[in-house]
Amino acid sequence: MTGGELFIASALDAVVGDPHSLPHPVRVMGRCITWFEYEIRKVCRSAISLRLAGICLAVALPTLTFVLAAVLIEEAEQFAGWFGSALSIILASMTLAARDLWDHAHAVGSPLQAGNLSAARRAVGMIVGRDTAGLSPSEVARATVETVAESAADGVVAPLLYLAIGGAPLALAYKAINTLDSMIGHRDTRYADFGWASARLDDLVNWIPARLAGSALILGAGLITRQLEPVRQGWCVFSRDGGKHPSPNSGRPEAAMAGVLGVRLGGINFYDGIPQERPILGSEGRLVEPDDILSATKVMAMGTVLVVLLAVGIRWLV
Repeated sequence: MTGGELFIASALDAVVGDPHSLPHPVRVMGRCITWFEYEIRKVCRSAISLRLAGICLAVALPTLTFVLAAVLIEEAEQFAGWFGSALSIILASMTLAARDLWDHAHAVGSPLQAGNLSAARRAVGMIVGRDTAGLSPSEVARATVETVAESAADGVVAPLLYLAIGGAPLALAYKAINTLDSMIGHRDTRYADFGWASARLDDLVNWIPARLAGSALILGAGLITRQLEPVRQGWCVFSRDGGKHPSPNSGRPEAAMAGVLGVRLGGINFYDGIPQERPILGSEGRLVEPDDILSATKVMAMGTVLVVLLAVGIRWLV
């Protein structure tokens, strides 16, 4: 993949996003994971066997995804150079989620600003795993801003970085790892063993992207506001609070976003009625307000532009 193709793929995602009428690789990956889990639980009962099966899945799905994508692109190039380039661009754009993230966040922010709390709760329920029925306007806004920050890392920055390193095949392999983590990488009794490898592998492949995303959000906020204070405050919260999150990566972009917006993220979330307390990121900040959703998406968009330029530069150097 050339730098120009990477740039076109990013532009395609920004303009079109993810057309739900078309088949998407991540949906295919999800069906494969569901099928494998269903079949493997018929024969694997012990913790050791489930962990071994989970390790095999965590290795096999990204590997097969990489090989299949590479073969498809190579065959397309053998047929016609332009066809291989077009396929590479389309597959690369499918690994990016900047436009979808923007649309989902605004689907929450618009009714929330209009005072339609029930519609905002329904919309935020589409992008978060926590209970949303009893959320206040501030809590709905907080959930959205946290999702924008976290998804900027694994939905935008990480795919761009892997596109720069290894083109569409490597970015799709990353999406396979990320999908595995979202589906089975949970710390509960059902997935403690079967999802262990997927969760650990996702932590590994997101280590650099999460920190790069935090830095990009901070620089993006500085460019938008043309002031040094958001940069200073963002870096302060990023470096101080980024490691407080239970995840080794999720707290980095969230802390950066908390700092540049001057808000307080984290706190108590409910999952199936069970409260879970997350550390406070940006304790000196104010409560999140509905207007902060728009600000967060603007920061995410500017940070995305910066990382696109970085990725294109890396690709040209490679």
